Amino acid sequence: MEKCTPPTLDQHLCFKLYSTSLKMTQLYKPLLAPLNLTYPQYLVMVVLWEQEGLGIKGLAERLQQDPGSITPLVKRLEAEGYLLRERDPADERNRVLTLTEQGRKLRADGLKVSEKVAQACAITAGEVERLAAGLDKLSRNLGDE
Repeated sequence: MEKCTPPTLDQHLCFKLYSTSLKMTQLYKPLLAPLNLTYPQYLVMVVLWEQEGLGIKGLAERLQQDPGSITPLVKRLEAEGYLLRERDPADERNRVLTLTEQGRKLRADGLKVSEKVAQACAITAGEVERLAAGLDKLSRNLGDE
């Protein structure tokens, strides 16, 4: 009878993803501190630098998060002066998010953060593309739920 042994910690893909994610988040922390941004707030800003005028729901979908977890981030960014939450004329229940001038200017600093992270990762653009494509495939295979 063949003995079945469970995979080691280092053989678990979930652990590789988890530990790498933690390292990536820690890398961002000191880079974002001068911008008064946490990593989740930074992700909100990245989406809004890409596309303004989203509602909370649209932003949450883009970030693959629950709208209830996005709202506190948005409120803090509004208090920081980086964005405005205004009623959506098409749907009074929804808030549309637009960047303030200060929020738009922050994009240049965000670009510098991205450049520093790319340097720290020390992988080529081709490796980034292949890794991102593999992670996208994995995410699709795991589905929405």
